[in-house]
Amino acid sequence: MSAIRRQLPKPAELLEVMQFKKPDFNGKRRRLSSALTIEDLQRIAKRRTPAAAFDYTDGAADGEISLSRARQAFEDVEFHPSILRDVSTVDTSTTIFGGPSALPFGIAPTGFTRLMQTEGEIAGAGAAGAAGIPFTLSTLGTSSIEDVKAANPHGRNWFQLYVMRQREISYGLVERAAKAGFDTLFFTVDTPVAGARLRDKRNGFSIPPQLSLGTIINAIPRPWWWFDFLTTPKLEFASLSATGGTVGELLDAAMDPSISFEDLDIIRSLWPGKIVVKGVQNVEDSRKLVDLGVDGIVLSNHGGRQLDRAPVPFHLLPDVVREVGRDAEIAIDTGIMNGADIVASIAMGAKFTLIGRAYLYGLMAGGRAGVDRTIAILTEQVERTMKLLQVKELAELTPAHVTQLQRLSPRATSGAQISA
Repeated sequence: MSAIRRQLPKPAELLEVMQFKKPDFNGKRRRLSSALTIEDLQRIAKRRTPAAAFDYTDGAADGEISLSRARQAFEDVEFHPSILRDVSTVDTSTTIFGGPSALPFGIAPTGFTRLMQTEGEIAGAGAAGAAGIPFTLSTLGTSSIEDVKAANPHGRNWFQLYVMRQREISYGLVERAAKAGFDTLFFTVDTPVAGARLRDKRNGFSIPPQLSLGTIINAIPRPWWWFDFLTTPKLEFASLSATGGTVGELLDAAMDPSISFEDLDIIRSLWPGKIVVKGVQNVEDSRKLVDLGVDGIVLSNHGGRQLDRAPVPFHLLPDVVREVGRDAEIAIDTGIMNGADIVASIAMGAKFTLIGRAYLYGLMAGGRAGVDRTIAILTEQVERTMKLLQVKELAELTPAHVTQLQRLSPRATSGAQISA
């Protein structure tokens, strides 16, 4: 074997192979460009946000089992790609609830959003409009219906409705959203009372934020958050006439556990656009709602923030699609952290998906620019997954592209009867 011939490197050759990266002195742009995944944005958000506000977003109810299972369900997807198909370009556009979306996902409704980062819903609505996807404003949002419309004047705005104890508040919000040109109403049915948000209780998270020795210590390395909070307009809620207490206490004071199908009928009579029921968690309710004429349903366990151990929406999706998929449009949320999760959901029959935490991680990481980064990351992942599956458009995705590897399955019941 001949020895390798060595020589001293020539300066010109060194310059060719050693290119120094141009430094970026813009801290926000630098940290956002370094984020390649939603989990990266999550880590940045945690560094930049006080624990109470971050945990309100990041946490779920009780033992957070529902959220863990939802994320595990997406991790347990096995894809089945085709081969030798031209995917030099892919089409990610779709139609949902009577209108277009450039991507198969939109921004979900989130409450108390300006507590996460002061730009709040205005950043989300603006980013959604720029990307050509829908934005959903929550009843418990911290920006007004009219301000969201101004931030996204030509895009699609949706409104999520809770039925409050004071019905006139809910009815007034419906009328304002319709007047502002919002085209779809999400009637949310999974929150008769607040779930047990244990992180919030342990952190003493309240509206408005209450200072303690712990919150002060936690705030020291995050002065920018407090500067933004204290130097921007006071938090205001379109649906809450008074604040003061934990989020759970506020929800319990505002929500009405007696809501029924009669309330759905009333809201339908007030709303001129598409009406979608959010928070559906079984096949039977899906069938009943579709028979009642709703335009769509969102399979959701509220991001695991209400009933812990609730059904995993992604696991429930195939059964609901078989039952009502030809009669109504089905969307899904909870646990989506990657564009591959979105593609898998579409393949299994969902018409659309909604992102909540992923959007808020971007918001906390960098305001409007951070939301833009969330959308860019998910878009890249959706397009790349479609190309690797070798499908050119969303309509080509079918259940044959996905196997749901399921770690949890119902235990078989024995035929034995318990004797009296």
